Formats: sequence, C-alpha cells, structure tokens
Amino acid sequence: MTAREEMLRRVREALGGSRGAHPPVPRGYARRLTGPQAATRADVVALFTERVADNRAAVRHVGADELGTAVAAALWGREAKRIAVPADLPFGWLAELDGVRALADTPALDLDALAAVDGVVTGCAAAVAQTGTVVLDGGRAQGRRALTLVPGYHLCVVHADQIVGTVPEAVTRLDPARPLTWISGPSATHGVEGVRAEGVHGPLHLEVLVVED
Repeated sequence: MTAREEMLRRVREALGGSRGAHPPVPRGYARRLTGPQAATRADVVALFTERVADNRAAVRHVGADELGTAVAAALWGREAKRIAVPADLPFGWLAELDGVRALADTPALDLDALAAVDGVVTGCAAAVAQTGTVVLDGGRAQGRRALTLVPGYHLCVVHADQIVGTVPEAVTRLDPARPLTWISGPSATHGVEGVRAEGVHGPLHLEVLVVED
C-alpha cells in the first residue's frame, strides 16, 4: 500500500457513515445585501467603492465618455511608459494615451516581458460590493491569469452593472469551469511572524475605475 492509499484509507475510516453526505455550511452567508446598504443600486456601488478603499486599493468613479481620459490619467499618475493589455481590450480605453506604449498580449508575452512593463490594464467579469472584490475569468478584456499576476500595477475597469452585492450573487454569474481570479486589494500575505508583505503573489498596486454607464 502506497502512502497515498494509506492516507485515503484513514480519511475513509474517519468519515465512516457520513461519507458522501453534504453537511450544512456552518457560516451563515447572506445571499443578498439587505437594509440601507442595498436600498438602491447606487448604495451597492457606493459600498463597493468603500470596501475597495478599505482593501488598500485606489478607486475612482468615471463616466462612460470619460473612460479613455481616466485610464490615461491613471497611467500618467503612475509614470507608466510601457503597459501590457489583453489583445481584445476595447480600443477606446486606450484612445487618450500619449507617450505610453501598450503591448498586446498576443502572442503571449513571456514572464520577463511582463515583469518589465509598468503595469497592466484589464476589465473584469464581476465585482462584489460586500468584500470590495473584482473577479476575472479570462473573458473579454481580461486576458490570461499571468497578465495580472506578474506586473506590479493593475488598473482594472469595472462597469457599475457588473457589481453585485454578495459573493453568492457573483458565483451565480460566473462559470466555475473558467479560470477565476478573485482580487481584493493589492497582493498581500503574512509570514509566520505575522508581518504583512505586499506584492509577493501579485501586483503591489491595484487601482479600480468604476464606470457609471
């Protein structure tokens, strides 16, 4: 018997008669926001903005007709000269760039090229107000996972109608077969001493533009 088989045998013995059962989830997840936080659509968007800021990310609201200018302003603020973008990023998002070179990720940029850019611009698949989270699934305007994990700065465009109240609501919108990346603020981790280290497993800086369509 291999070590793997022995481990699985012990797990089966520990499960006993409950094997295959679906016990209730002990945490009381609310499927939807209630009360003042969800009184209007604007309240849900406002809560998302508040939670994104709580997660140590920058966040700004822009009009749909201002998006190109807002993207350019964000990149200028970072003094970005070279950025990576998904091949299918809408052209209008980059229409106001001046002096910034956008490298389309097609063919796929290698890790050295991704590490050398000043940032990446993407859209998202959904966003969660309760946790200030943006979710990418590799769909339109998002690109592959490495595109948003290697560069040190991520500028993410979130349309207001992509924002839902809770994680369960977001899950109903997403395809579990797709490569989902859940982002709640800049990359951060804590070592055994409890010291927070940022930028270890992803971008050190996250900026979110909320587009009021």
